[in-house]
Amino acid sequence: MERALRRPEDGVSRPPTPDRSAAPGLSEAADVALAASGDQRAFERLYRQHVARVHSLARRMVGTDGDPDELTQDVFVRAWERLGTYRGEAAFGTWLHRLAVNTILNWRRSEAGGRRRTDEGADVESVAGARPSAGEGLDLESAIAKLPRGAREVFVLHDVQGFRHEEIAAMTGVTTGTTKAQLHRARMLLRAHLEK
Repeated sequence: MERALRRPEDGVSRPPTPDRSAAPGLSEAADVALAASGDQRAFERLYRQHVARVHSLARRMVGTDGDPDELTQDVFVRAWERLGTYRGEAAFGTWLHRLAVNTILNWRRSEAGGRRRTDEGADVESVAGARPSAGEGLDLESAIAKLPRGAREVFVLHDVQGFRHEEIAAMTGVTTGTTKAQLHRARMLLRAHLEK
């Protein structure tokens, strides 16, 4: 599949706009069935329909630690490879979203290289005390990106994506107590950052 995400000259990463005009009359279910049988154009339509949401999830979960463009591409490569496992029990977007979360968490584990996921050594004061630059203002996205890795991950999964603590614990391999502590930490750091 041709790489659809490009870095603009200004260095800001933006997903492409979903193409809602392609193949009028075809439902998403029809595109999924066609794509599962190898139809690349059907998969391209699915890609265009869901890329913005996947990219947004990747950007929020990795912050400045990784490249959301690359992770978005990884998600769609995995989706193409695993499309045959989609059973239609949930909406395709739900299946893809779960695949995206798992792909990003797996990247995080491999990227961590054995570091503790709870970021116990992170300097909370430096994160909370970091003032936004004049260009950022009170930008919530910027504040989320500055959270320590574990706190950001749990915040995005719980408060943005709507997963329960038990689900997050199972996905990340930590206890529900840890996810609750990380969520509390994230909220406190965000509050401190945004109040400045």
